[in-house]
Amino acid sequence: MEVSVIYRRLDSSKTISTINKLKMRIDERFPASGLVKVANELEIIANETNQKLAWIAKPNYLLRITLISIIALILAVLIYSISNMNISLKIISLAELIQLIEAILNDIILISAAIFFLLSLEQRIKRFRALAALDELRALAHVIDMQQLTKDPSRSFKYKPTKSSPDQNLTAYELGRYLDYCSEMLSLTSKVAALFAQHFNDALVLATVNDLENLTTGLSQKIWQKLMIIHRLSEDELLQESVNLKIT
Repeated sequence: MEVSVIYRRLDSSKTISTINKLKMRIDERFPASGLVKVANELEIIANETNQKLAWIAKPNYLLRITLISIIALILAVLIYSISNMNISLKIISLAELIQLIEAILNDIILISAAIFFLLSLEQRIKRFRALAALDELRALAHVIDMQQLTKDPSRSFKYKPTKSSPDQNLTAYELGRYLDYCSEMLSLTSKVAALFAQHFNDALVLATVNDLENLTTGLSQKIWQKLMIIHRLSEDELLQESVNLKIT
């Protein structure tokens, strides 16, 4: 019996398609708004993520061959040096022998560290690129949060602005849709980040993805608090209207 794994992994193409549909929905309801531009930026980053993941998954054979050649050269020099050492245990003292052994061990440790550094170079280069991409997504999450920062639900209900108050020309329903779009964008931002964790098994990248998911979840919770206020105030207004109708 075959088990389908289609829903066990994130599909980058479907994630990008979802982002594109969200961008079109925002453009249809809030054309020429800043939120459309942010959604477009998220779509661009998601497409770039596909290319970066392909680059990360592809082995860098040129780098590997170069590193293997350097390591082989280091080992060859080490073996040659040891083979040409002319040591006579009869004329060497115990103290000199201990110093010699200590020097050899220090050289072995340094060479081992150098070899480990070279062997992990490809992994670290790919990690650096993945972390740079995750930093972009983290910055974008804060940009999304800025888009909803001044969207106060109370301004849709008998609001009296001051001279320095931001413009508020959205109805309660439009404000609810606007905030909902922000929440969706934050969720999709974390999904794009999760693609790196899915395709690149690195402890630091995984930790960064988890931090980004916690960030977007926290920002979404703030948005949902505003949405709950909108729903509650809307229900209160409907109740008041029904009471007024009964009185009249």
